[in-house]
Amino acid sequence: MRPSICRLRPACHRLDPMRLLERYVLVELLRVFGILVTIATSLLVFVGVFGQAKEHDLGYLQIFQILPFVLPMLLPYTIPATMLLSACVVYGRMAGDNEIIAARAAGINVMVLMWPSFFLGGALSVLSLLVSDQVIPWASSNIERVITLAMEDIFIDRLRTQSQINVRESGLSITVTGVRDRTLIEPVIRYTPRGGKTITVQASEARLTFDLPKQVALLELRGAQSNLPGEHNSLYLERDKYAFPLPKQSRALRGSNLSIRNLQNEMKRADEDRRKAQQAQAVESAFALATGNFERLNEVEFIQHHYREAAAKDTKLRLNSDLHNRFAMAVSCLFFVLLGSPFAIVMARKQILTCFLFCFLPILTVYYPITMMTQNLSKIGTLDPSWAVWSANGVMGLAATYFMRRVMHT
Repeated sequence: MRPSICRLRPACHRLDPMRLLERYVLVELLRVFGILVTIATSLLVFVGVFGQAKEHDLGYLQIFQILPFVLPMLLPYTIPATMLLSACVVYGRMAGDNEIIAARAAGINVMVLMWPSFFLGGALSVLSLLVSDQVIPWASSNIERVITLAMEDIFIDRLRTQSQINVRESGLSITVTGVRDRTLIEPVIRYTPRGGKTITVQASEARLTFDLPKQVALLELRGAQSNLPGEHNSLYLERDKYAFPLPKQSRALRGSNLSIRNLQNEMKRADEDRRKAQQAQAVESAFALATGNFERLNEVEFIQHHYREAAAKDTKLRLNSDLHNRFAMAVSCLFFVLLGSPFAIVMARKQILTCFLFCFLPILTVYYPITMMTQNLSKIGTLDPSWAVWSANGVMGLAATYFMRRVMHT
């Protein structure tokens, strides 16, 4: 009895050579990409971790604590390059082994072979955007939390090993002869306020405690002798307390550590601050003109409104540039694959690493300089980031179009 056509269709579908070839290329890309991204990310993780450890004087325990959070922060930088190398490895090998020629001889369009890389590049671009928007802000906050919680141990260990510590943000310097548990032996505290003279305090001992929610350190002094600026200005206190703020990781608002929603909220807040500063400046100007007190326009209060407006404008430009650049950098993975796949097929006779270098060196010397230049010009308001940050991807698209035409007409 002859089987029906509908029963044969699933079997024919499973044996479709194009489907098998597409699946084969996709599996090869995933395999090579998985190996390369693991190696590249692992190497960069140690660089990032030890950079954080050196900057904040972290111990081994803190290093292992921040290690899982450094890993996702590096993915948006390692994914595009490793995906480009994966495309060069897979398509370069296929072209070198004449698999591309064999597929064409069988009537299979070369686009059937390349679309798995385009699909994977698009999927990784979406993944990179999600990592930048959700995972990196979460990882940054956890790294800051670990460093803040370790601040007490860092202070004590530095005083124990170096016998001194300087807190530049507070103008504070502490020198000790020794440390016993949490007690500082014969500490000498020097405090220099901004624009003021140095105040020196000597004590027989001091107890150092931390209030992490308030981000301050507390010094409880015993037998303190204070030397104040001026002649014969000294004061003896049996007990005294002094509080100073802990050094923060970064006082500037960084767009890379914010989600897209928070970026938009911060931009609205900057617009509101700028509007209020402009209104306050307009009121002060009108009052000075109405009363004839033109010297008021040169007073500190009036000038501060101008600085406040300029700071809000600078914040808005910087965050807006970061917002648009986040999308452009995420989609760069797709543009890397659009260029790397046909380029590897054209350079079929080259070695795999040579093919990668020939493709990556123009990216390194053209793409990244254009990206950095447009970012900087967007942050100062010279260029509109809505199109400027996409310029590097546009150059990549033009190069990809050229090599795509060569592959299709070969």
